[in-house]
Amino acid sequence: MKSIIKKIVFQLILIAPFVHIVAQTEHIDKFKQGVEFYSEGNFEKAADVWTELYNTGYRSAALHYNIANAHFKNANFAKAILFYERAHLLAPLNEDINYNLQIARTFITDRFQEIPEIFFVKWFNIAALLVSSNSWAIIGIIAFLICLIAASLYIYSAKYLHKVIGFWTAVFCLVISLTSVVLSSKNNSLVNDSRKAIIFSSAVSGKSSPDASGSDLFILHEGTKVSVERKVGEWLEIRLSDGNKGWIPENSLEVI
Repeated sequence: MKSIIKKIVFQLILIAPFVHIVAQTEHIDKFKQGVEFYSEGNFEKAADVWTELYNTGYRSAALHYNIANAHFKNANFAKAILFYERAHLLAPLNEDINYNLQIARTFITDRFQEIPEIFFVKWFNIAALLVSSNSWAIIGIIAFLICLIAASLYIYSAKYLHKVIGFWTAVFCLVISLTSVVLSSKNNSLVNDSRKAIIFSSAVSGKSSPDASGSDLFILHEGTKVSVERKVGEWLEIRLSDGNKGWIPENSLEVI
């Protein structure tokens, strides 16, 4: 029985890379199919094909950017902004993504005075998004291994120069390792749990309480970006860019 299990595991190990290659090929073919529709001016079909690829779990800045462009061409600005925002999370310094996102925002109704983000928080978030969470984790592991090697050099070397080099290298790599772990965690939080959302209802009232009987505090229109604070039943407390808060139905927005 054990030998049979070992054979099955061994075969799965051999097959796994080919499965990955096949999956990647299917993704490329699907992506190219969308490009063909987009080139022909069939933006709705292009968006549908690329969205199908997105729904399989495939993620890339290029895919999100193209979905956004297709929706923008169809004047579906809420969905365009949603996917531009998703593309921005994967490529925060991409000029095309940032420019198109700003252009798409000019087509929405709501204008709120935005509370500026503290500069070092903004740059920390950008640094976290420069590479993926897994990449930051790998950098952290490699830096920690080098730290252990350098620490061994410091402890066991008889030469003073080697001890100095080993000590400072260990300290430097330890800092890099810890920083990478923090950036990895932050990247995962920003990409997978950003708590940012885009309004998809043509118009929705922000209520003073999580029920329809609450007083109307403000009215939001599709395409507006909000932050989700908490959930009560089917209602979400959201915060606007100017700091105001209110409750709206959960089905009136989509999380980035």
